[in-house]
Amino acid sequence: MEIHLVYVIGIVSLLVALYVYLTRNNNFFKSFPIPCMEVEPLFGSHRKLLLKQISLHDFVRSCYERFPNAKIFGLFEMITPMFVVRDPELIKQITVKDFDHFVNHRAILPGDGSSSRNSSIMFTKVLFNLNGQRWRNVRNTLSPAFTGSKMRQMFTMIVECSENMIKELATFTGQEFEVKNLFIRFTNDVIASCAFGVRINSFRDKENVFYRYGKDITNFGRLKVFLKMMGYQLIPKLMAWLEIDIFDREHVQFFIDLFRQSVQEREQHGIVRPDMIHLLMQANNGKLRYQPTDHEEVEGFATAKESNDEKVVPEDMVKLSENEMVAQCLIFFLAGFDIIASVMTFLLYEVALDPEIQQRLYEEIQQVSESLDGKSITYDALQNMRYLDMVVSETLRKWPSQPATDRLCNQDYKVTDVTPNVDIIIPKGCIVSIPIAGLHYDPAIYPDPTRFDPERFNDENKHKIPLGAYLPFGLGPRNCIASRFALMEVKAIVYQLLLNYEFKRSERTPVPLKLAKGFASTSAEKGIYLQLSPRQVE
Repeated sequence: MEIHLVYVIGIVSLLVALYVYLTRNNNFFKSFPIPCMEVEPLFGSHRKLLLKQISLHDFVRSCYERFPNAKIFGLFEMITPMFVVRDPELIKQITVKDFDHFVNHRAILPGDGSSSRNSSIMFTKVLFNLNGQRWRNVRNTLSPAFTGSKMRQMFTMIVECSENMIKELATFTGQEFEVKNLFIRFTNDVIASCAFGVRINSFRDKENVFYRYGKDITNFGRLKVFLKMMGYQLIPKLMAWLEIDIFDREHVQFFIDLFRQSVQEREQHGIVRPDMIHLLMQANNGKLRYQPTDHEEVEGFATAKESNDEKVVPEDMVKLSENEMVAQCLIFFLAGFDIIASVMTFLLYEVALDPEIQQRLYEEIQQVSESLDGKSITYDALQNMRYLDMVVSETLRKWPSQPATDRLCNQDYKVTDVTPNVDIIIPKGCIVSIPIAGLHYDPAIYPDPTRFDPERFNDENKHKIPLGAYLPFGLGPRNCIASRFALMEVKAIVYQLLLNYEFKRSERTPVPLKLAKGFASTSAEKGIYLQLSPRQVE
């Protein structure tokens, strides 16, 4: 009996200790004069999200709309308190003006992220996981690779991939088809060509190894990946000591071998191909620099503006290890495989539901095509298409691929007038969340926000949008380095698609659209089905 009692006392003690651990931060926001979302043990404020009862996009919107008059409010991601900023002006201050207080994202894996050279964990080497000076140096090294002049050099490779997709679509004439699956094949081929220097046609060779590994490496919903992520949350030091990567070792080795083989062939035979491998080789040889152009670059409204072009000097650049170079090529997978395919899918969905928008876009495309006199679309011609840019910008507003982003406060930060004449201090080490989806659906900024309206971004209206309220690629020095590439890719395929086909809703087209639940990136819950018919050539 006494032994049983000891067991009971031990179990109760463990449960009490667990409860104390899980609720130790529950009163965190009580000392701040700001509203806070409800908190539950273990779940924090995220129960519906963790149980996959709501999409991340809709969750961010619901939290944002909960406190319409608040400048900033609190919530808990499981046991972690987070400050959520609703005010565009404060967002601009945090991401741009006072960037030195918020240089880094929160750590996904343990460590300070200041050096990736000595780690065998590939995930720690990707640019957005780096911190501090190492991030600055690698970002400065890579930035010249994503300028307009370099995008112009890569453009023909994207056009080649888009033409392969157009040929494949001819087999779907009059049929209903799932849109995103085709776009994923297109983005796969673009990544293979532009990042790794490999020509692949995933429409013809449907189960090629590059496509299969690409799907796996970007599928963060797999049980294996989920367990690894939980391991890094619960036992981070042990996971790091065991050097367990988020990426599968087999996949990482495949891309290392592919990269190594490509570099060897180029060095041995003097091959020059204007892709990411070539640019990384130039960077490591100290030859990659910003190139001034002899004409003004026309950039889309959504393009993330570089804030340090003129400040980059050779001393700010660094040599990258082989694994670090491979990791930067993998950025294309993480940011461009599923995510960009979703953007393309949403755009086609919206124009299929609104024939007037589709017709106006087609007329602009047709006009540009006629001006080219039978030649392929050029980078400059694409950049000058105003209505296409408006449609893409509105797609990114209504369906941001990243519903929220964050910054880590690295020194105490004063926020003034959270309520009239009341200031707060965000403590060092706290996470600040920026609710992109909430901002993009704020009716005070975007009237009738659920309506797809490209006119928000015409010359008369686009200047009315506050700087901190449109964030498809983030803001400030930590913005998306590849926004130009992403926009070029989306516009190139949309041009080809609408030039050749008309898209219509089918019986299975979801209206209204429901999003995939849980922490998944913004995507349709059960896919998006459309029908197409060839354009009549006059």
